[in-house]
Amino acid sequence: MSKTNDPYENLRITTGAVVEPNTSQVNKTGSWRQFKPVVDPDACIACGQCDTYCPDQAAKPVSDDLYGFDLDYCKGCGICAEVCPTDAIEMIREVK
Repeated sequence: MSKTNDPYENLRITTGAVVEPNTSQVNKTGSWRQFKPVVDPDACIACGQCDTYCPDQAAKPVSDDLYGFDLDYCKGCGICAEVCPTDAIEMIREVK
């Protein structure tokens, strides 16, 4: 996965400035995660609900019939597991 440029790296805000919204792709949140999502490939139907609801844009299609997670950006919130219609995602404790 390519590195996303930080849109705020050289930002100077002046009165009346309009700036782009931030993106979680420049903030790696995976280092403080306590739980991580693990996908059961036999149960995943690639519906994309995990991708739609992931607040960190960590869920990504791995193939036409499977989703996975970029753990650099996953903070372990578990939303993906909650919205998965086939219970294909299990949140397991992170071992560091």
